[in-house]
Amino acid sequence: MTTIATDDAGAICVLNKQDLAGLRYSLAEVLGTVEDAYKAYAAGLSSNPRKLTARPDDGRSLAYSMLGRDGERQTVAFKTSYKFNANEEQSLQKYYTSLLLYDDTTGLPIALMDCSLVGALRTPAASALLARSCARSDARTALVVGSGVQGQNALPFLVTAMPQLTRLIIHGNHPDGIAAALERMREHHPDRRIEVSSDLEQSARSADIIIGAAGPASEKSSGAVRRDWLKSGALTILVGYGLQAGLLHHADRRVATSEAQMRVTGTDLADAHGVLPPVDAELPDILAGSKAGREHDEQRVFAYNSGMIITDIALGRLFAERARAQQLGQTVRLW
Repeated sequence: MTTIATDDAGAICVLNKQDLAGLRYSLAEVLGTVEDAYKAYAAGLSSNPRKLTARPDDGRSLAYSMLGRDGERQTVAFKTSYKFNANEEQSLQKYYTSLLLYDDTTGLPIALMDCSLVGALRTPAASALLARSCARSDARTALVVGSGVQGQNALPFLVTAMPQLTRLIIHGNHPDGIAAALERMREHHPDRRIEVSSDLEQSARSADIIIGAAGPASEKSSGAVRRDWLKSGALTILVGYGLQAGLLHHADRRVATSEAQMRVTGTDLADAHGVLPPVDAELPDILAGSKAGREHDEQRVFAYNSGMIITDIALGRLFAERARAQQLGQTVRLW
């Protein structure tokens, strides 16, 4: 591993959004980095405490912070995220997220970076790993509900992880988002095509894998996938919105990236008594081979994809090293 921390403990490399937009990477590289982070956590090498969340009663904003340590990369990091007008449509929101990395072998700072690229990639990578691990063995059709950033990235990552998929569908409300999703697929998998759905129920009934990646406003306008629409053995993965809570409560098997994180961020899925059902397996254990993603092809599996700081750290370290190699960013004295 390249050591990129400066010898000056008072200085740090700052990487803004424009710097990171110039990075070169592949989806397979991102997928492998995220998978390795989960496996290191399953092996007990890393630490991923529960996130801290602050949300005022009027819902005007949502803020959270995450601290973690990647034992494989010997890296400690702090992530912060702040969204203003959290319940409004995206054009009215303000969103800021950052990642601060330290080298835990030298004790020196590595980088302070905008975390939007990391978040835009690690989440669909995790969904793709969930799909590869939990979908029925003959899965061929995937549906993504939502055309925001997560919806746009979901299908290219799915094809990277599961090249056997032959039918790809997206259902969304925003023409620009749909166009961006089609462009992403052309960029990463020019031989594949995406169908644009106009009937959510019909698309859901045909899908082996369904990813709910819509925003709250989109769900209100176009609805959400219902339990009685699912075919036998269907896998549903929730990232944002677009799947009804009943899919979780009535699933034959429940999986999460982290059950502890689900109980912090998934409270909107609780039943009338405020209860979330227990999880049968977590993704790090599934990838490590100690738990099964599913027990047989007829099981309807629900998977909850919540962010884990260990994956932010792994990608953040990769991107910081890549930025250093490409001579991106600016060294700033903070201390």
